[in-house]
Amino acid sequence: MEPTAITINGTPESAAAAPIQEPQRQQYYMEKARKQLSAFSAALGRPLTCCINTFGCQMNARDSEKLLGILESIGYKATDSEHADFVLYNTCTVRENANQRVYGRLGQLGAYKKKNPHMMIALCGCMMQEPEVVERIKTSYHFVDLIFGTHNIFKLAELVSTCLDTRQGKKHRTVIDIWKDTDKIVEDLPVERKYPFKSGVNIIFGCNNFCSYCIVPYVRGRERSRRPEEILKEVKRLAADGVVEIMLLGQNVNSYGKNLEEPMTFAQLLREVEKIDGIERIRFMTSHPKDLSDELIEVMSQSKKICRHLHLPLQSGSSRILKEMNRRYTKEQYLTLAEKIKAAVPGISLTTDIIVGFPGETEEDFLETMDVVRRVEFDSAFTFIYSKRTGTPAASMENQVPEDVVRERFDRLLNEVQSISAKICGRDVHTVQQVLVEEENDHTPGYMTGRLSNNTVVHFPGDPSMIGTLMDVYLEESKGFYYMARPV
Repeated sequence: MEPTAITINGTPESAAAAPIQEPQRQQYYMEKARKQLSAFSAALGRPLTCCINTFGCQMNARDSEKLLGILESIGYKATDSEHADFVLYNTCTVRENANQRVYGRLGQLGAYKKKNPHMMIALCGCMMQEPEVVERIKTSYHFVDLIFGTHNIFKLAELVSTCLDTRQGKKHRTVIDIWKDTDKIVEDLPVERKYPFKSGVNIIFGCNNFCSYCIVPYVRGRERSRRPEEILKEVKRLAADGVVEIMLLGQNVNSYGKNLEEPMTFAQLLREVEKIDGIERIRFMTSHPKDLSDELIEVMSQSKKICRHLHLPLQSGSSRILKEMNRRYTKEQYLTLAEKIKAAVPGISLTTDIIVGFPGETEEDFLETMDVVRRVEFDSAFTFIYSKRTGTPAASMENQVPEDVVRERFDRLLNEVQSISAKICGRDVHTVQQVLVEEENDHTPGYMTGRLSNNTVVHFPGDPSMIGTLMDVYLEESKGFYYMARPV
């Protein structure tokens, strides 16, 4: 028998006593949920556990840190096991196969819940912004307790509390709270960082670009920038907590500030972030080539803290295909931009994204992409085979490229990228460089692993006391995509 679903629109009557303003409203629900879970925990005779499984990009990873912060604040203890009391999938929907992975995992989770009916299962993220996905879950995965999207992750405590309220009845009901869009940004809620020494910092949400192959604007909404004073307050708080490296995050960081009451450019924000004591490294992702300004290049060239790494998605080297993709730059403009960046920031690492087999791509178009790869000499590239993404203009385009042709082109591109990367990534060998020590080496006892400013991985002898520190190492040998080094 199919369960009933509660779709939350606005404020439920039962929430009449809760504050209307944020974040006070969520603080009220965090306290309420804490009491509810305390009683639940006492009944089970043990602490309650939670597990968040994150699919997708750095934005999702940062969202998961916020979600975990809320769950821990209301009484859950984090675990890596999906045999937990509360399991949350933070989903990605950039490619169709990402959806299938979630459905497969969800089926396994449902089998476990049959034996553990007290368990709660929640789904959030980009995939949940698609109405057909929510309908499928309601129909085929009756055991899911909670579904919410990308715009209201700050409401997790309130939604968990609502789920716990529904459990007082005899019939299982799925709580659903999906917002089509929002202009709301809620500050000052708990965050549980994965690393004590580095952290992501959201600066802008959403995307206005509508690339023809991309679902992101439809599931993440329109661009909305955080106020600079809130960003700077967060960065100062992170610095005081021992963070030395931050990554400023957004679907397009170069669009930052356009919708603020007092507009501020991304370059101006970077200048302010650089002034904060304690922060030694600044990264950012992602930059759209059409919006990367001369002002930003100048700031990068002058900065002592901005890392020598820029991820600059190309997608295609063909101006004709770029127009079909709605990227709003040409091959020549991209090449000029890359040349300008390399001249201003010597030794910078340029990385990129490339799609092979976009509808209508000819062999000549593909060779244009290969030409850009050879001329720019990217340190690395994330290469993707185009796959139809339902809901995007490209999915209905004619002249879809045959699979065997796409695969052959993809292999040629990958070989070229790897050949160039192996050569370029060794350019700093036999020099002393600063590395941020991140973790113990997985394969070699007594060795640590860290990253250079240009994001290249380095392995060197050391011990766990080094984690989170910046130290000088001598790069003894290049292994193509990483270095072997020794501390200086």
